[in-house]
Amino acid sequence: MDLITTHLHADFDCVASMVAAKKLYPEAQLVFPGSQEKQVRDFLDRGGFELHYRRLKGLPIDSVRLLVVVDASTRERIGIFAPVADRASVSTHIYDHHPPGSVDVPHQMAVIRDRGSTVTIFTEIFQERGISITPSEATLMMLGLYEDTGFLTFSSVCPEDYQAARWLLEQGADLDIVKTSLAQELSAPQVELLNSLLKSLRFYQTGGVSVAVAQATAARYVGDLSSLAHRIMDMENPAALFVLVRMDDRIHLIGRSRVEGLDAGAVAASLGGGGHPTAASATIRDLMMPQVMDKLREAIDMATQSALRAGDIMVERPVTVETDATVDQAGALMARFDFGGMPVLRGGMVEGLITRRIAEKAIHHGMGQKPVKEFMLTEFATVNPDTPAGRLEEIILEGRQKMAPVVDPATGALAGIITRGMALGKLYGDSLKRQGRLEGGGKRREPLTKNVANVMKELLPERQMRILSTAAEAGDELGFPVYVAGGFPRDLLMRAPSSDMDIVTEGDGVALAAAMAARLGGRSHAHEKFKTAVVVLPGGAKVDVATARIEFYSHPAALPEVEHGAIRNDLYRRDFSINAMAIRLNGPRPGSLIDYFGGQADLKNHVIRVLHNLSFVEDPTRAFRAARFETRFGFTMGKQTLSLLENAVRHQLFNRLSGERMISEVVMILNERRPVPALARLKELGLLKFVHPGLRFGPGVERVMERLEDLLAWRSLAFPEKPVRRWLAHLMALMDTLDGDEMEGMRRAYQSSKHVVELAARSLEEADLAAKKLGRAGAQAPLSVAWEALGKLADEPLLFLAAKSSEGWLRDMVTRFMAQAPAIRPLLTGDDLLKIGVTPSRKLGRILETIFMAQLDGRVKEREEALQMAKILTGQ
Repeated sequence: MDLITTHLHADFDCVASMVAAKKLYPEAQLVFPGSQEKQVRDFLDRGGFELHYRRLKGLPIDSVRLLVVVDASTRERIGIFAPVADRASVSTHIYDHHPPGSVDVPHQMAVIRDRGSTVTIFTEIFQERGISITPSEATLMMLGLYEDTGFLTFSSVCPEDYQAARWLLEQGADLDIVKTSLAQELSAPQVELLNSLLKSLRFYQTGGVSVAVAQATAARYVGDLSSLAHRIMDMENPAALFVLVRMDDRIHLIGRSRVEGLDAGAVAASLGGGGHPTAASATIRDLMMPQVMDKLREAIDMATQSALRAGDIMVERPVTVETDATVDQAGALMARFDFGGMPVLRGGMVEGLITRRIAEKAIHHGMGQKPVKEFMLTEFATVNPDTPAGRLEEIILEGRQKMAPVVDPATGALAGIITRGMALGKLYGDSLKRQGRLEGGGKRREPLTKNVANVMKELLPERQMRILSTAAEAGDELGFPVYVAGGFPRDLLMRAPSSDMDIVTEGDGVALAAAMAARLGGRSHAHEKFKTAVVVLPGGAKVDVATARIEFYSHPAALPEVEHGAIRNDLYRRDFSINAMAIRLNGPRPGSLIDYFGGQADLKNHVIRVLHNLSFVEDPTRAFRAARFETRFGFTMGKQTLSLLENAVRHQLFNRLSGERMISEVVMILNERRPVPALARLKELGLLKFVHPGLRFGPGVERVMERLEDLLAWRSLAFPEKPVRRWLAHLMALMDTLDGDEMEGMRRAYQSSKHVVELAARSLEEADLAAKKLGRAGAQAPLSVAWEALGKLADEPLLFLAAKSSEGWLRDMVTRFMAQAPAIRPLLTGDDLLKIGVTPSRKLGRILETIFMAQLDGRVKEREEALQMAKILTGQ
């Protein structure tokens, strides 16, 4: 017998996931190990869904051969079915969105993904396998999705949950039913209990997390405690909430958490329950309420203290200054890198702290040439990497110390630095971010860090995992922290394939690249000046390896000057928050996603946001990238970012860019799958005129580019082995609007990029000449005429010519030529003519061309006919 089951107190996510699993296991029967929550029972009683399930009573447990468990993966949550999973004769399959580290049910297969609901996982499987569902099934699944994600507002929500909601809507989910089923009025006993809980609600701080605890006693059983917890969360907005309610001889615990620093599931597990980091529950017997409260406080403190330590927050390898350096030198360093302060060292040991404010005051009083040691702060506290978060609160927040040096406990040497801003962001970031708003109008709900190791294993091909594992191993051997940064973490969170592996180390990038190349059987090419390298793998694939660095700009639009820095500094120099994340590959927490600047939240809210107000001043090319990412991902620029871009346009900062940097950004836009929206956005923002004032992007160019997209798609399918330069075909369409003088002006403006602009200009000339030849010949022109006009053109001008032509016959002729030309082979070669006595000369080439044209037109079909024609032409 095959069974599908779930956890003891089934909510909508459980029931919907059971119904979904039935699609994958049609012979299996549905069985609940316990009860359903009240809202679920009410929905089923109203006829909201016809659920066929088997009662537990009388179930022949011994005959179970396959056990499918959904929305649960721990023994205590599946009750009577825990010992069933232990049997060697039973195959257990698990589908769950709870953290994989908590799984203790023996299993042969597990699909565990970091999602807001288990329903989301099944929607992904259905789409992968092409499985359809009915509108009523879609409605039930939407109930599970919305309930477990708080209508897609909980911090556990990920982009896949939104995609699942969209798919369910497309399958016919009824949101009116969802709304009424999840928004029922509280019963009188529930209202009475809610009031008691609110009166008892108490807040306390632990490990940087604001935790609310409420307790009450109910004279009779009150169901659906989770809905009361949700209401308290909405009303009081704590970072975490734990509700204790005594009913009969048991105490029921409901836990909710919005922060990474407190795992609600871990707290509940210590009290005999379970769940996942954002939602959990437990039922406690044989203890009085004061005893349970003590145990709960102890569990919460343990969870927060074990979750966060100084080593998780600090920036390694910070910029420092020596005690004998002058105040002028220290002030210049802090101004260059926009630091509020720095550690002062002597022999690698921390002697003091210097702040920018102190340096500025000393310089104002004419003491800039004095040594830093005369003004540095000498009374300060240090921490070590294992210092718990609570101690950081005391030092940085209560003790009002602007920064805390992190020292190696064994040697006393500086290991890192924690600033007040970093501590606030890490300790209180999630609760603070709920109070504020993002540029895009949505609330920030993502933790600064989370572990994505399992997501990587699930999504990445073996080749990429081997490269990342090799980078981690090489980093361990060299003693370097290693990360993968940039577009890779962004694409991973968006569940999109990415070949952009930007490896960054806080050690020596050149040494790391050499070690990786040796392990992977490749070779490395180093750029010693910037401590970067490229690892070339067997087969030609490349991986960039860089030393974490700080960039500063001597003037607007200048190329950056570079110095070595920490990963936080390296991420801060990047363009947008969504590209300023990294994943730690080695060390104590491999797979940890590092997000100092709100990239996860901006991904969720579909926002493009720069990291600081001088971003476009320092590098105006970021404006072009902003337009490209907006249209590629369907995002929008935040209000502040858009305002900064408009200021850069008003001050014409783009005129300071070199032609090579400008055209490089344009080429990347033209390489997009659909560049038309990005170009329209450039025009709207006033950026296109800086590429060249004569460029005119209007309906005519749009039509040509839209046709180009169809032709490029046909070309890639017809000849996949031969790549085509998409950017060149699109650049031809864009430059085709220039008149003669404007074309020459653009050629001069981009002389340093002749391989781009000059190539496009020459290709336009060639395409125009071919169009005139074909136009004179007309629609009935023989193949030889088409060959003479088109034979020497590259694919890009051919595609442009077909896209631009308003004559259907001309488009057909060009595409037919492109399809037929690769298969046509001349009947004769030069060697054939030499064998019949033709003397090598220019005449030989003309003869071959004449015969080939006759072959194209069908006047010569066989080799013997071609030889006979050759003899006639040579007079033999």
